[in-house]
Amino acid sequence: MFAKRQSALAAAAGAPPSARARLSMKPVAAALKKPPVVAGLAGLLLLSTSALFLTVLGDPRAGTPSARVALKREAGPQAPAPTGYDAFSAGAMGLYQDLTAAGGEGFGGAAGGEALITLPDGASVAGGAGYTVPTHPPSPLPKAPIAGLFQQGPSGTLPMIAPDGRVPAQAYARPFRPNGKPRVALIVGGLGLNAVTTRAAIERLPPEVTLSFVPYAENLQGWIDQARAQGHEVMLEMPMEPSGYPNNDPGPYTLLANGNPDDINAKLDWLLGRATGYFGVTNYLGDRFAASDQGMGAFLTYLRQRGVAFLDDGSFQRRPGAWARASADKVIDQTQSPAAVIAALNSLEAQAKIRGSALGTGFSYPVTVETAARWTAGLEQRGLQLAPASAMTMRPGR
Repeated sequence: MFAKRQSALAAAAGAPPSARARLSMKPVAAALKKPPVVAGLAGLLLLSTSALFLTVLGDPRAGTPSARVALKREAGPQAPAPTGYDAFSAGAMGLYQDLTAAGGEGFGGAAGGEALITLPDGASVAGGAGYTVPTHPPSPLPKAPIAGLFQQGPSGTLPMIAPDGRVPAQAYARPFRPNGKPRVALIVGGLGLNAVTTRAAIERLPPEVTLSFVPYAENLQGWIDQARAQGHEVMLEMPMEPSGYPNNDPGPYTLLANGNPDDINAKLDWLLGRATGYFGVTNYLGDRFAASDQGMGAFLTYLRQRGVAFLDDGSFQRRPGAWARASADKVIDQTQSPAAVIAALNSLEAQAKIRGSALGTGFSYPVTVETAARWTAGLEQRGLQLAPASAMTMRPGR
């Protein structure tokens, strides 16, 4: 087969083209001799020459070297996310409630729309949109998780007591060195659900203020990492059964008063497995759960075995347990007005001077964060030391 194909190709390769394939110019020459065709060609030549003449003389740059470059328009810079200060200045973005108290008191009650806060020693601070609290330089805490202090649980990383005795309640707490002055501590909670208010609390409040995060928040670990990078120690909020449950429902992983130890432990595995880097937990609601011996017993035993502290809002004072404990002396924003919040903070300050220490807690309302940021700015001059909430905890039996 291959021999036959080669013979055919060789024979065809040397064959001259057939006569039908030769091109004859005779018909073209005959057509060019006709007068109408000659006139048409002459007109076409004249038009082409004129167009070339106008093109060259009409553009002074004609005939010079040229180049084409494909240009790609870069997208304009995106507007940066608002900073914590932007969130509280001049009513940015209209996201925040009116900070004017009823009756013209509070931030809106000063002349000219200025904010006026009276401090316990008779001094006052005033400021409108131009008021700024001193910037707090970051004082980063160790990045979480810390080796030896975590283990893998069924739903995420869980805290644990290290073989060498280290515990999360101490390793993740902000270091504190008392200077002999009365101590006052503050917890601001409800963080992680609103990005702007969460950034505001992280950036506006001094690093000694403890921040508490909602376990249901998206990007929870990211928020905790940001808070610790700024210097804040953090806690997680445990949803607990309140009066009126289930109409008053803190969420699907609420610790129920009638829950057995297995149910309590399973929910705590999920709640505490949501993130890492917290030194303790606090309650969210939970007056009914607090009255349950069975539920509270399982809850506090779980925390003690994992080396985690429990700080409550003041409603669990008769419940010792966990690895370390503390109860708040006052909720500072039960009434959400600047006048009411500063009055509660002043009361907390007076209590610290009498007893040597005091712990307050509040929610991340804009009025709370703004008032607390201004109030903490002058604590040292008023003879007090701002302490992290972990410094207020005590071991059971000590």
